Amino acid sequence: MKPIAKPKNPCFSSGPCAKRPGWSLDALKDAALGRSHRAKLGKNKLAEVIDRSKKILGMPENYLLGIVPASDTGAIEMALWSMLGPRGVDVFAWESFGSGWGADCKNQLKISDLNVYKANYGKLPDLSIANWDRDTIFTWNGTTSGVRVPNGDWISSDRKGLSICDATSAVFAMNMPWDKLDVVTWSWQKVLGGEAAHGMIALSPRAVERLQTYTPAWPLPKIFQMTKSSKDGGGKLIDGIFKGETINTPSMLAVEDALDGLKWSESVGGLAALVKRSEMNLAAVAVWVAESNWAEFLAEESDIRSCTSICLKIKDRWFTSLDADAQAEAAKKIASLLEKEGAAYDIGAYRDAPAGLRIWGGATVETTDLEALFPWLDWAWGEVKASASKAA
Repeated sequence: MKPIAKPKNPCFSSGPCAKRPGWSLDALKDAALGRSHRAKLGKNKLAEVIDRSKKILGMPENYLLGIVPASDTGAIEMALWSMLGPRGVDVFAWESFGSGWGADCKNQLKISDLNVYKANYGKLPDLSIANWDRDTIFTWNGTTSGVRVPNGDWISSDRKGLSICDATSAVFAMNMPWDKLDVVTWSWQKVLGGEAAHGMIALSPRAVERLQTYTPAWPLPKIFQMTKSSKDGGGKLIDGIFKGETINTPSMLAVEDALDGLKWSESVGGLAALVKRSEMNLAAVAVWVAESNWAEFLAEESDIRSCTSICLKIKDRWFTSLDADAQAEAAKKIASLLEKEGAAYDIGAYRDAPAGLRIWGGATVETTDLEALFPWLDWAWGEVKASASKAA
C-alpha cells in the first residue's frame, strides 16, 4: 500500500543539496546586495567564509584557503593547470569525475608521464601502488559511485609529489587528514547545502611552494592564475585570493547563504556533529538495505561506503535480467514516481553510473526524513515491478 507519511524535506539531491534544517529566505536578509564585493562589507563577508571554514574544519594555520570561480570543478582545474608538469602524475579514479580529471591531464594538459588507475563503480583501485615521488590526484569521496577512501594511511607523510584531492562531497561530512593533503577542493553546494557557482581551494605550504617556483609550459587562463608571473619562473602568490579578494565577481547572495550554513554548523556542534549526522544517515540506510529484498549498496565493502552520496543498486532477479537500457528506464521510473508523489526529489543514479538510485545523506539531511523515505522506496519499487509484469 502507498505510505501516508512523507519526509518533511524530500530533497535528497547530491548537488545542490538539501538546505540546513529550518532554513528560510530570511537567512539571507543581511546579504550585501547591490554592493561591490571589493567594498569593505563584501570583502569582510568573503573573508568570514574563509575564516569560519578553516576553524570548523580544523585546518592547519599554515594552510591557505581561497574562494575561486566555477564551483569544485573550477577549483580542481585551477590546481591541475597551475601545478602539474614538473613530476609524473598518477590519477586514481573510481567514478566519472575522477575519470574526468585523468582525461583532462591526458587530453588538455597532454602530460606524457601519466598513469590513470581506474576501478569500476562500487570499487576502489589499488591505492597501495601509489608512488609518492609523483603528483597524485584522487577524489576523497566518489559522488557518483558512493565510494570513499577509508582513511589517509596510504598517503606518504614524506612524499615528494603533491597529493591533490577533490573532496567536494566529503568536506564537512568526513574527517580529512590535512597533513596528508596538499590541495583540497570543494564547493558550497554539497554538505552544508549552499548554492552553486563558487569553489574553495585549500593549499598546504608544499603546494604554495610549487606555485611560487614553477611556471607551467601551457598558457594559463586568468581565472586559474594564483601567482603573478616572474621572469625567473614561478611567481609571487596572489595572496588576496586567500583573504576574500576573489578572482572574479562572486554572488553576495550565495556568500550570505554559505555563511548561514557555516553558522548553523557551529550551532549544532561543529565538525564532529556534522560527521556524526552524516554517519547516522548512512547507518539508517544500512538498516533498511539489510532488510530489503530488492536493493543493496553499490559499494559492497562497508568500510568504503560513502555517508553522503549513498548509491544503491537493484538486486532483484527480474531487474538484473533486463538489458542495460531497460534497467536504466526502470530505475528512472522509480525516481519519477517518488518525485510525482513529493516523497523524494532527484534520487536517480548519475547518468554514467550503473542503473540504480543515489540518496544524499549529508549533514543537512535529517535521519527522520530518510526513515520516512524508506517505505516510499519499497512502494515505488513494487509499483514499477508490478507494472512491468502486467505489460509482459
